[in-house]
Amino acid sequence: MSATESTPCRFSCEIPMRWGDMDAFGHVNNTLYLRYCEEARFQWLSEAGIRLSADSYPVVVTVGCTFLRPVVYPAMLRVDCYADEPGRSSFMARFQLYTTDQPEAPCAEAYSKVVWVGGDGKSRPLPEPVSAWFR
Repeated sequence: MSATESTPCRFSCEIPMRWGDMDAFGHVNNTLYLRYCEEARFQWLSEAGIRLSADSYPVVVTVGCTFLRPVVYPAMLRVDCYADEPGRSSFMARFQLYTTDQPEAPCAEAYSKVVWVGGDGKSRPLPEPVSAWFR
C-alpha cells in the first residue's frame, strides 16, 4: 500500500497547463511536473496558514517523479498533496497528479523530502501547524 492510499489527502488544487509547458513531442515536459508540485506545495502551506520568512522556511532535499501517462494541451491538472514520514525537522510530501478530464487516472506520482530551516541554513523543528498534521 502506498503512502497516498494510507494517508489522507491534506490539500488539493488545480493548476492550468500552459502551451509552453509542452516539449517537442507534444506533451508536458518531464521537468514541469516538479514545478506543478512546487506550486501545489506552496499553495498547501499558505492554505494551512504557515507563514514563511527568512528565519523559517522549507527546503527540498530529495525529489522524484514517476510518469504514468502523457498530458497534452489543453489540460487542467489537479494535484493532491499528502504528508507522511514526519521527523523533527522534516516530512515527506507526496503528490498525485491528475487531469480534470480524467480525474480517476493519475498521470504522475511525485514526492519531495521537505526540511525546515532557519536563517542560518540549519534545520529547525517543524512549525506547529505542520507538526499538527501528524497527530
